[in-house]
Amino acid sequence: MTRRDLLALTPALIVSGCASAPEVKVEKKPAEPVTGLHALYQMYSHARGWAPDIKILQYGSIEITQVKPQPGKVGAWQVTFASEALSQKRAYTFSVYDVSPTLRQGMFPDSAGSWRDDNRSFPIGAVKIDTDVAWATALKHAAEYSAKNPAMPISYTLELSRRVNSPMWRVIWGHDAASSKFSVLVDASTGSYVETLY
Repeated sequence: MTRRDLLALTPALIVSGCASAPEVKVEKKPAEPVTGLHALYQMYSHARGWAPDIKILQYGSIEITQVKPQPGKVGAWQVTFASEALSQKRAYTFSVYDVSPTLRQGMFPDSAGSWRDDNRSFPIGAVKIDTDVAWATALKHAAEYSAKNPAMPISYTLELSRRVNSPMWRVIWGHDAASSKFSVLVDASTGSYVETLY
């Protein structure tokens, strides 16, 4: 067989080799929920490009039905950062799943708005306890209530407490604090139980 014959056969060999390769199907893993600090750090890193002096004004979980929650973990979170230098605040959202045009997978900022410092913002360094730990602490003080309400959704908020001047995780049995009849406050700096709210 001459070199010319080999060159003439090469395209046919390549095509037949490609055609016989087995198809590999990649199965997409279902979206997994994340802890509060995991999402917060992602948004904080991104938001420092907007304002290097940002502090947390308020933070909370967002319930999405497409991602099954786990203890201390949910599918979406939203934080409002405040910048004293800019006199502005800005909300950022983090989601592990595409829910709607306004709540998409990934991290997205809203437009900035005006803000006047009211001493309610706090640095991210003050938050040392994650939501899975806060959940475990809260459950120790809510075992009976939780057992009676096993299907009740759990939500989380993080704000600076006016009474002890420390950021608190509020573990809420219900969709939000306003409609809840039971929640537990956990110190976000130490992880210690603070009180139960009825």
